[in-house]
Parts: sequence; structure tokens; C-alpha cells
Amino acid sequence: MPDTELPPAIPAATVVLLRDAPDGLETLMLRRNSKLAFAGGAWVFPGGRIDPEDYPDGEVSTEDDRVAQAARTAAVREAQEEAGLVVDPDGLVWFAHWTPGALAARRFATWFFMARAPAGAVTVDDGEIHEHRWIRPAEAIARREAGEVELIPPTWMTLRLLEEHPTVDTTLAAARDRDPAIYLTHIARVDGGIASIWQGDAAYDDLDTSKPGPRNRLLMLDDGWRIERS
Repeated sequence: MPDTELPPAIPAATVVLLRDAPDGLETLMLRRNSKLAFAGGAWVFPGGRIDPEDYPDGEVSTEDDRVAQAARTAAVREAQEEAGLVVDPDGLVWFAHWTPGALAARRFATWFFMARAPAGAVTVDDGEIHEHRWIRPAEAIARREAGEVELIPPTWMTLRLLEEHPTVDTTLAAARDRDPAIYLTHIARVDGGIASIWQGDAAYDDLDTSKPGPRNRLLMLDDGWRIERS
């Protein structure tokens, strides 16, 4: 189905909570109930759909600003609902926005924020969320490669980004210094798996993954995942 014929993706928000630990940067990950329709059993960051109550009351300058404010509210609310943590909305750094491709069973257009984790113990409801873990990004990726955990592409890509920085301060500073990454995903089947393809890739429009040209894609293959970027 062409992207133009797809129903609109559901607005959602995610917050990547970070803390400094003796062995380096850690992030909070939650395991979703395996019976859930979306990402059942996967390890994710706290997040969910933007509810009607998340939108601001009164006039807002533009619709984009209205949605941006709602996304921040939703990210804070989801952190409290799913992990029992109270996040300061002023500390949220918007660093990415993901819209999945046509093969996704349920499509959520998701704002990704990161923030320093607040003090307090993590508590999960054992309903939607079954487990939690503070984990180094490299360890989470290695465990997926070993078949021990399930990750979805935006989570995997975010963990790769976090791998680049040793502390919370350097991670947040880098996110503030660059424009948010916008991932409007096109999906193509390739030998041994599928590819998520983003703007700037030679195959973005026609999905001809074999032709020469610039690369901006994630290859999700049976023998592992890898990024190809020019």
C-alpha cells in the first residue's frame, strides 16, 4: 500500500530516561506484556499514545506547537504511569520523531524525548509492563543480537545513538546541539530480511535497494541488524 493511502499514524510520545552509573551511561527499559497488540514482549522506553487530555487548553500559535506541547505532556504522564517516575517537563530534550512504514501492524507517529532520570524507585504495574531494567545501551544491543531480548527499530536506533556518549551531560548536550532526526520510514524487502529506508537514501522513492547511490537505511537481516549511511 503506498504511503499516501495509509491511514494517519496515531500521535504518541516516548521519553528516554538516562542516569550515570559506575560502568557508564544507563537507560531505563521496560518489557511490554507479550499479549499486547503493539510491540508485545519487546523492551521499550516509557511511552504511549497522546491522549486528548494531553493537549493544551486555550489558544496556541500553531497546530504544530499544540501537538508539540501535547507530546511533552504525554511523555511525562507515561513515565509516571509506566515507571512511577515524575519527570520535569522542562528537562525534556526532543531529539527524534518516528513514523513507521506500511508493514507496521499498528502505526504510531512518535515524538522521542530524552531526559535525566529523576530520583525515586521504578515501579511497574505488571499489566501493560512486566519488567524494568537499567541497562547500558551496548549491553541491550548485544542481548538483542544474542536473541535474548526483542527490540523494535526506533529503540535499537536510539540505543545506537546513546552508545556514542559516556555520560548524561554529554548525551543531553549533543541532543540539544543538533536538529531532531525525522524518520519517515519506507520499507523494502531485501535478501535475508527487510530494510527501513529514510530520506536521503537512493532507494527512498522507488524502493530499488540495489541501485547505486547514497545510503540512509537500517538493514534488519536474519543474521543481524546494521546501519548503512553514506
